[in-house]
Amino acid sequence: MAEERIKIIAENRKARHDYTIFETFEAGIALTGTEVKSLRAGKANMKDSYAQITKRAEVFVYQLHISPYDHGNIFNHDPLRNRRLLLHRAEINKLIGKVKEKGYALVPLKMYFKHGLVKLELALAVGKKNYDKRQDLAKKDAKREMERALKERNR
Repeated sequence: MAEERIKIIAENRKARHDYTIFETFEAGIALTGTEVKSLRAGKANMKDSYAQITKRAEVFVYQLHISPYDHGNIFNHDPLRNRRLLLHRAEINKLIGKVKEKGYALVPLKMYFKHGLVKLELALAVGKKNYDKRQDLAKKDAKREMERALKERNR
C-alpha cells in the first residue's frame, strides 16, 4: 500500500474545544497561485473560520486567513477572501440535509497538503454549551492525574 504524504499547514485547535464533532469530510479548496506559495511557507490562520452552503449548492469557507505572498506583486490575493470548497455532489447534498434539518455547523478543522494538493478537513459539528466544556476539561484533568499517578507508581 502506498504511503500517504501529508503535511499539515494549519489546524483549528479551538474547534475541538468549542464543538462536538460528528463527522468529517475531506475537501479540496480552490486557490490562486500566490495563495499556494504562501501556504507552502505555512502562513495560514484558521482561528475564526467557518463554512456555509450557498443557495447554488456550493460550499464556501469564510474568514480563512492566508497571508499575502512575500514576493508577490500586484497579482497578490486578498487574505480573507471567500474560497470555494471542492466536494462531490453527494457529499454536498448530505451536508445540505444535515445543516437544514438538525442545525449542524460546518467547521474547518485543519488544512494540509496531500500528494501536493491543498486539502481542508471539514467537520459537521454542534456547538458545545459551557457545562459541556467544563465536563470535558474535568475528564481531561482526571485522565492526566491518573496517568501521572501510574507513572509515579511504576518508578
